[in-house]
Amino acid sequence: MTDYFEVHERDGAARLAELRLPESRETPALVDDVREDAGSLWAREREVPAGEESALTILPHRAFPGGTPDEVQEAFAVDYPDLDGPSAAVVSPETADDYGTDAYVLSNAQELAGHARAFVEGLIDTRESIPADAGLYLSGVATPANVSILAYAGVDLLDADHAVVKGTQGKYLTTDGERFLEDIEELPCSCPACQVPREEFGREDCAAHNEHALQTELRRVRRRIREGRLRDYVEGQARHEQWHTAVMRRLDQQYGHLEQRTPVVRQAELTAATDDTLNRVEIQRFAERVTTRYQNRFDNPLVLVPCSARKPYSESQSHGQFHDAIQFRAHTVSMTSPIGVVPQELELTYPAQHYDTVVTGEWTPTEREFVANVLEAYLDRNDYPRIVAHVPEGGYRDICERVEDSLGLDFEYTVVDHPTATESLSNLASTVSDALKYSKRERQHNTIRAVADYQFGEGAGDELFGEFRTGARYPKLRVNSNDGEQLAMLVAQYGVLSLTLAGARRWVDSDVPTKRIEIDGFVPHGSVLAPGVRDASPEIRPGDEVVIEGPKAFAIGRANMSGPAMVESSRGIASSVRHVTEQ
Repeated sequence: MTDYFEVHERDGAARLAELRLPESRETPALVDDVREDAGSLWAREREVPAGEESALTILPHRAFPGGTPDEVQEAFAVDYPDLDGPSAAVVSPETADDYGTDAYVLSNAQELAGHARAFVEGLIDTRESIPADAGLYLSGVATPANVSILAYAGVDLLDADHAVVKGTQGKYLTTDGERFLEDIEELPCSCPACQVPREEFGREDCAAHNEHALQTELRRVRRRIREGRLRDYVEGQARHEQWHTAVMRRLDQQYGHLEQRTPVVRQAELTAATDDTLNRVEIQRFAERVTTRYQNRFDNPLVLVPCSARKPYSESQSHGQFHDAIQFRAHTVSMTSPIGVVPQELELTYPAQHYDTVVTGEWTPTEREFVANVLEAYLDRNDYPRIVAHVPEGGYRDICERVEDSLGLDFEYTVVDHPTATESLSNLASTVSDALKYSKRERQHNTIRAVADYQFGEGAGDELFGEFRTGARYPKLRVNSNDGEQLAMLVAQYGVLSLTLAGARRWVDSDVPTKRIEIDGFVPHGSVLAPGVRDASPEIRPGDEVVIEGPKAFAIGRANMSGPAMVESSRGIASSVRHVTEQ
């Protein structure tokens, strides 16, 4: 049970947490000045420390180098005592377990640093073996250049040991690497240590600068986590060293680990600047749900159109022109990198209206392959009487032709020169002119059902709502039963449904898998804290709609952490509570 460490915010595997000391420390952070190492048991027996609330005590330990046989580690295992105060246990990826401490020190971190595969596997093995709300401490590895990728991987606690040693060796550290002090003609930093003439700047000053630079970078990382934009920063920062890029890509291959910890909705903009963006959990999750959960409910032709810089697409000038030409006679689906394909009903759904991408007019081979695969899977699942490709030459057209050949379909192409050219729009209008218009009611109902499918699972739109009425105006649609009871509302900021208690009861009574939190005998107001959670569906992700049930209450809310984290954690907010009733 963690008494002195509490996670407050999450951005994938990265967390903003609090190390509870007389002067609490927000993590990721350096802990050099607040750690007390009780010492190694290899040298001699150690007395059990008394513990103190003003320091993180590293309990007496035996550290094992990488490759130590399991039987040796078991033979020399340590029984960690309980302390009255913050404590940390030293573990290897093989010995990591719940020892009841507030933090865990990875014993072979320095061996793993520099070896991407071993580092990622060792870190994930450790992270998944220790309590979800415990701190993870990597000693002797932090530099200004790597703390962003360390935090992204889930590291909470660090020290300046490595950076200081580098300084004493005459190595000047920055966020883009290191320079030998003798090669620096001008000090590029404005920290206190660098406020001396270059000729007076020595190795002691260099060590002080390195620690200042590390602290500054940690402040930047914490801000990025707070904003939900650490991955954007990591994609750029990782380019400065091959090991960092390799770690990021290895982490992307650990989809299950990251997906469990990545919010399903948020308002932060997602920046798509490299091909690595395509491997982000948010992108892969959206593509997977669109191609396995979405069901086209229109009988009209399909019109494929290019995306727009403005989001949501329907508010852009180009899509306004497409709309004027189509006039509700076809179902519009946007093609885009890095998202893939976006049916018009899901244009609000995160991250479809929350991304910004680099526009060069050229598609990379990786982008073409990704979007083509998504489009192929989408068309393989959904049937249309006709397919109209209102796309320009180049990447869009190449993708359409590739999918056309792969599936044996016939696309009708309507663009001459540019999609918004007068002749192109005229071609589009005439191509769909013989199709019947769909009604506003059909459009709104199909939007609600499509969002429900995306959010709750395949077929959820029909199962949860059946016959219903809509109220208000798009995008803030209300979902009412035929007798007028409100069931849900479409949240325009995220493009997902927010259920009422009546909607939650429908969810529980339906065959759609319900994401539930089982709580103790109390009536929650505002939020449910992790200590009050008895059990939770393992499928719950941060941001998910969740049903909260207990002996005295029935509620609906939004998850703040994953289901497994709710069960494991002894501190922190498990879920917000939107509506609650006593029972």
